[in-house]
Amino acid sequence: MCGRERGWSEVRDTWRVAAGSAAAGLAVALTAVAVAGPWDSGQRTAERARAASWDRGSGADHTGAGLPGGPAPAPSAAEVLTALGAAPAGKTREERGGRGDEAAGKAAPEPGEAPAPEPAALADTLQPLLEDAVLGTLRTASVVDVVTGRELYGARAGRGVAPASTVKIATAVAALSALGPDHRIPTRVVWDPDGERVFLVGGGDPTVTPAALRRLADATARELRERGVKRVEPAHDTSLYSGPVRHPIGPNENIAPVVALMVNEGRLDDSTHGPAPRSGDPVRDAAGIFTDRLRERGVDVELPEHPGRARKAPRGAEELAVHRSAPLAELVERMMLHSDNDIAEALFRQTAVARGEPASFAGAGRAVRAQLAQLTGDGRTLPLKGARFADGSGLDRSGRVSAGLLTRLLALAADPARPELRSVLTGLPVARFSGTLGGRYDDEATRTGAGLVRAKTGTLTGINTLAGTVVDADGRFLAFAFTASGTTDRYGAHDALDRLAAALANCGCR
Repeated sequence: MCGRERGWSEVRDTWRVAAGSAAAGLAVALTAVAVAGPWDSGQRTAERARAASWDRGSGADHTGAGLPGGPAPAPSAAEVLTALGAAPAGKTREERGGRGDEAAGKAAPEPGEAPAPEPAALADTLQPLLEDAVLGTLRTASVVDVVTGRELYGARAGRGVAPASTVKIATAVAALSALGPDHRIPTRVVWDPDGERVFLVGGGDPTVTPAALRRLADATARELRERGVKRVEPAHDTSLYSGPVRHPIGPNENIAPVVALMVNEGRLDDSTHGPAPRSGDPVRDAAGIFTDRLRERGVDVELPEHPGRARKAPRGAEELAVHRSAPLAELVERMMLHSDNDIAEALFRQTAVARGEPASFAGAGRAVRAQLAQLTGDGRTLPLKGARFADGSGLDRSGRVSAGLLTRLLALAADPARPELRSVLTGLPVARFSGTLGGRYDDEATRTGAGLVRAKTGTLTGINTLAGTVVDADGRFLAFAFTASGTTDRYGAHDALDRLAAALANCGCR
């Protein structure tokens, strides 16, 4: 049965330390590790404390307000990842010189030394919660021990289901492994002297700001003056992307038209995440800002006969200026924290470009699957049977991903040999404190998971999912995924999924 040798009073004290550290921040968090002693009161207290010091602004899936701009890398990853490191095979804890239960409360276990939950005890804890009728007609689950890669609990874990936004985990892993965490998406300006045209070339960065476009125009105007060019015809090149511009869900405040050139994700207000009115023609908006700035800088702009028509820049055209996005790792963190659909679709297509596929929904789906098929963890390939990547965001209900695939992807991102994938974990929202989990884990049944559960949410009508990581009560690092299909009570399903994750976080299950 699941149990904690430490009582509620210690949990309460832990929470007080966390709340009190909001002002002191990192210094208190690090001190908590040194002075508190036990794994739960040390590492886990520090994690809660670090989380409590963050901005409480948040949003739910595609709704609500949250942190302004892109997030900094999540600072709590180091504490979580100290739970990694497999113990020597074939030896008991005592044989390895580790401490037994009698030493509980005296020192934190060495990396990989914390005991893993017993599968039977874990099932006793999770199965009744998974059977809650509010979770709809089809529930799937997977819990994996990140240290060994062993699945400790599964319920239809291999069945492909509509993953909603948890598919962003797959999108992130594919893009990071194909391009690397330091890759930056370029937006370029090139010069065609034969046609006396200046091309604004979209590279697929949805986060380009008006200020960035104006800086591009400023640099372009300087370069043109140096060449003695006073009059140009502006053009824009969006040929990197192919296929439908609109997502299958159609016009929607959750996603802009999917194009290679846009400004502020096509948002028509001052928001940086969540639903917002979207432009019907984000390419024209971006090109207009650029062209207007050229005029302001004294360039005689001669508009073409069809100013809205995209053209392809000639091969070998000279580059005049370039703006590069934030590193891919930061884009992944922003996508994960706020469930950003526009970034997700961009990374979906960046993977396609990297693999030589058309940058369309279909081409990117093939590219992501092929990229993931090449990855291995613990000497095994990822379980892709039944997986279908219809889009990068999870808004398309025809996508299919299994709970088992999600946990394997999370475990892969935690692999010390895969540092390029780390932002998949550092970007995960923290229960009650950040991103799409900011408004959750605040009632009696779930608050014990606050600050401990880090997870990607997923919500569509009738579909609710949650996938992420926890360090359990004994200090073992676990990856989990819970999916619910056929739900009728969105918020009730959220609560039921949160109870599952909170139970896992607070369970020794031995």
